[in-house]
Amino acid sequence: MLTNSINILKQMQYPSGLFAASRMNVKTGYNLAWIRDNVYAAIGLEAAKKTRDLKRTYRALLDILLKHEYKIDWAIREKPKHAYQYIHARYDPITMEEIWENWGNKQNDAIGALLFKIGDLEEKGIKIIRNENDLRIVQKLVNYLEIVEYWHDRDNGMWEENEEVHASSIGACVAGLKKISKIIEVDKGLIRKGQDALNDLLPRESITKEADMALLSLIYPYNIANAKQRNQILKNIETKLLKEKGVMRYIGDQYYYRNGEAQWTNGLAWLAIIYKQLKNPFKYAHYMRKAVEAMNSKGELPELYYANSNEHNENTPLAWSQALFVAGLKV
Repeated sequence: MLTNSINILKQMQYPSGLFAASRMNVKTGYNLAWIRDNVYAAIGLEAAKKTRDLKRTYRALLDILLKHEYKIDWAIREKPKHAYQYIHARYDPITMEEIWENWGNKQNDAIGALLFKIGDLEEKGIKIIRNENDLRIVQKLVNYLEIVEYWHDRDNGMWEENEEVHASSIGACVAGLKKISKIIEVDKGLIRKGQDALNDLLPRESITKEADMALLSLIYPYNIANAKQRNQILKNIETKLLKEKGVMRYIGDQYYYRNGEAQWTNGLAWLAIIYKQLKNPFKYAHYMRKAVEAMNSKGELPELYYANSNEHNENTPLAWSQALFVAGLKV
């Protein structure tokens, strides 16, 4: 099962090193590369000790940012006001060009996630930073988060939807700034502003959302929620969002809504990893078993299942889900 899942995951990695969100020939746009999805897909490579492929992913992400460095320079100088002026969320995995269409590109969590894992991997002795150019662009990402005032910036969040202040976005940035501060200069006040804002907002995700699957990221991989916050996040998700085939993103989610909110499979292995780290073998086994049950006959994990149904959508497999399942087996 592990070998098959790793192979499924690697089939979604382009020669550039970037991952498609789903299979390369899917017609939904999930053949494109998201910064955030690549960070989560690469967790599977790291868990499987596929270090060469792991480095290819992160260096490709750095190459994207270097290619668009002029835009980051402009944002630092002028401060973006509109979504298209922010660092974009999606790119062509071959040309590394931005995808230009009306989109929720204000996704500060993606930048925080990237900084976090670069810092984390470097700390583990996995060399991601190649040269001064890489160091320069990483420093500019820190400056960018300061300019957009991430601690109270109304971004589109992990789900690329309505603009509001998201705890998961703030937390990703705080975690990223903390990790990367071991490599480059980060003002402690910049971290403190985010930590204070995060503590004020938790355990809610935002003003409009109490329970949200995105908050799992504050427990894993970021480990930035304290015990009280962590327990409340888990309680809210397990009592309000957990379903038979997966986890709802939040109550009222309209994405692929059909007689109820869609059930996302990535939440199952995500919960399993968390409970394994919390030394709860019973819940770990329970959620890994549910993840296996959510697979199709090929061992692929879909993006989601429609509510109260055995039918999944066409974004199958989902790199994010497959990678977390690999990590669940290996973490």
